[in-house]
Amino acid sequence: MNAGYGLAVRWSLKDAPEGVARRLREYVVGTSIARFMFEDGLAFKVWRMREGEWFEGTYVFDSEFERDRFRTQFEAVAATSPGSEIIGSAPIAIEDYEVVAIAEGPAGFRRGAGPGLDPHD
Repeated sequence: MNAGYGLAVRWSLKDAPEGVARRLREYVVGTSIARFMFEDGLAFKVWRMREGEWFEGTYVFDSEFERDRFRTQFEAVAATSPGSEIIGSAPIAIEDYEVVAIAEGPAGFRRGAGPGLDPHD
């Protein structure tokens, strides 16, 4: 039994404008989290970033059908998606993957902003 059906969407930040990491954090926390909380078939999404290198959305869907449906819809607008608009370029990779297993540790899953949006920064 498959634990989930993954999709990774990655953008390069190598030639992105100054301040893009801050703008991506603000967009994700201010808009994108709320949108994906209601995405059909989505088990969870993680936004990952290495400043100056790459930004990635990593999705896990309950079914292959839901993952493929989302991918098809996203690919049609990938170049003009909010992430692409903020970064200034389309994704460099859109890849399916198998989620072999998921382990939730004692701390559990957390929702919301990561350390990059500390109000004391």
